Amino acid sequence: MPVDIQGMMHLVQHISEVEKMHVAIKNSARGALFAGAVAFAGGLVGGPPGIAVGGAFGGLLGAWMTSGQFKPVPQILMELPPNQQLMLANDVNNIIQHLDWNDAVQLSLLVMGNAALKQQVVAAICRFFMNQLNAEVQYQD
Repeated sequence: MPVDIQGMMHLVQHISEVEKMHVAIKNSARGALFAGAVAFAGGLVGGPPGIAVGGAFGGLLGAWMTSGQFKPVPQILMELPPNQQLMLANDVNNIIQHLDWNDAVQLSLLVMGNAALKQQVVAAICRFFMNQLNAEVQYQD
């Protein structure tokens, strides 16, 4: 049976919305590097107390540098090229292939009602973003 890409993408978008999944787009590594550099400089200047002050100050500056640069996973999913949508759809299909469903809404209800399946789909989403897009999925509080 061919993979219903639209149904799979609907499921993935729904789960990523419910789980409030976001991805750091860029500059998060630069923010972390900056925070570490300021902590290091604080340590050189002030010893152990300087590390603490530098770490706190660097962390705040690093967070400020990267603020607003996280994109919601559903938005990224809509922007994926068809070949990557197919890859993700195949990954999700391997998890839910035993389910009997007629449309995307029914599929979403079946998966959302089964905590183990839902967690497997969430893990597949995270793996896809890590392996294909070199990005780490984070959860908004």
